[in-house]
Amino acid sequence: MLTILLVLLLLSSHSKQAVSSHCTTTTATKTFEKCMTLPTQQASLAWTFHPHNATLDLVFYGSFISPSGWVGWGINPTSPEMTGTRALIAFPDPNSGQLVLMPYILDPTVKLQRSPLLSRPLDIHLLSSSVAMYGGHMATIHNGATVQIYATVKLSPNKTKIHHVWNRGLYVQGYSPTIHPTTINDLSSVATIDVLKGTTATQHDNIRTLKVVHGVINAISWGILLPIGTVIARYLRHLQSLGPAWFYAHAGIQLLGFFLGSIGFGMGIRLGELSPGKVYGLHRTLGLIAFCLGCLQTFALFFRPRTTNKYRKYWKSYHHFVGYGCMVLGVVNVFQGFEVMGESRSYAKLGYCLCLSTLIGVCIALEVNSWIVFCRKAEEEKLRKEGIMGGCEKNGGSHS
Repeated sequence: MLTILLVLLLLSSHSKQAVSSHCTTTTATKTFEKCMTLPTQQASLAWTFHPHNATLDLVFYGSFISPSGWVGWGINPTSPEMTGTRALIAFPDPNSGQLVLMPYILDPTVKLQRSPLLSRPLDIHLLSSSVAMYGGHMATIHNGATVQIYATVKLSPNKTKIHHVWNRGLYVQGYSPTIHPTTINDLSSVATIDVLKGTTATQHDNIRTLKVVHGVINAISWGILLPIGTVIARYLRHLQSLGPAWFYAHAGIQLLGFFLGSIGFGMGIRLGELSPGKVYGLHRTLGLIAFCLGCLQTFALFFRPRTTNKYRKYWKSYHHFVGYGCMVLGVVNVFQGFEVMGESRSYAKLGYCLCLSTLIGVCIALEVNSWIVFCRKAEEEKLRKEGIMGGCEKNGGSHS
C-alpha cells in the first residue's frame, strides 16, 4: 500500500513534466538556435545568443488562464526569485481589448501588495520587445491561449547564466496586473539558464526531488503509520489473547512513524531555506504543531506511571488527547501538502485517499464489533445479576 502511494506520487510528478515537454525554435517571424521547456505552467523559451556583442535574442511562450488575465516574463539580474525581476507583461488593453506589452519592475512592495503594480521603464539594456498571439492576428485571448513575448537584451560581458522568471494571473485592474495564483507551480516559476551552453542550473531539479521525497515520507509517516498505531491501541488492547503484543506493536509503529515524520519535517525546514520568498503559512504551522505534539508523545513514554499509580488516569487522558490531536493534524497537513505541491487532483492524492479510506473502513468495522461485544457483555452481565437476584429471592422464600 505504501509502495503504491510512492509510485503514484512519482508518476504524477513525472506526468506533469511530460505535459510541457515540447519546445520549438521557429516562430512566424524568427528562427532561434536553442529552445528549452520551462519546468512549470507549460511554458517554454527559445533564444539565440550572440557572444561577439553579448546580445540575447529570445521568445517566451506562455499561456493565459483567463480572457482578462496576464502573462509575464522577465529577468532577475541578481537572484532566482520574483522580487527584483525586470518583467515584460502582456495583457488585453482595458480600453481597446488589443494585446499590449508593458514593462514592470517587481520590487519588494509588490510582493507585500502594499501598492498596485505600475508600469515603469526597465533599468536593463532592453534593446527591443514585442508581443504576439500564437496563431497570428486571428487568434483571440482566452483561457489556454498561447502568447509569444519577444525581447532582445544586451547582457553584461562574460555573463551567460540568466535568471528567468515567468508567471500568469487571472485579471488586470486598469494597467496593473493583480497577484498570480500561489500554488507550488506558480511559486516555482524560476529557472537559471546558461544561454551559451543551453543548460539549466541543477538546483531546481534537486528541490523538486526533495519536495517529492518530503511529501512521500510525510504521507507515509504522519498520514498512515501514526493512524495505524492509534487504531491498534484503540481496538486491539482489549483482546486478551494478544497479551502485551498490542502494546509493542502500537509503540513500535508510533515510534517508526515519528522517526520518519521527523526526517520529513527536517526536509521541510530545508526546503524553506532553499526556497526564499515562498511561505506556506498554514502548511508550515500545522507541521510545526504536529511535530511538537509528536515530541510530547515520545517524551511522555519516559514518564509513564505504573498502573497502580494514582496519577495514571491523568497520564492516560493526556496521552489520548495529545495522540489524537497529533494524528488529526498530521492527516490534515498531508492534504494541505498535496495542495501546496499542486497535486490536489493527482493520482498520488487519489492513492492516499484510498489508503485512508481503507483504514477508516477497518475502524468502522472494528468499532461496530466493539459495540456488539460491549452490548453482548452488558446483556450477559444483566442476565447474570438477574439470575443471582432470582436465586436470592428463592432462597429467602424457602427460609420463610
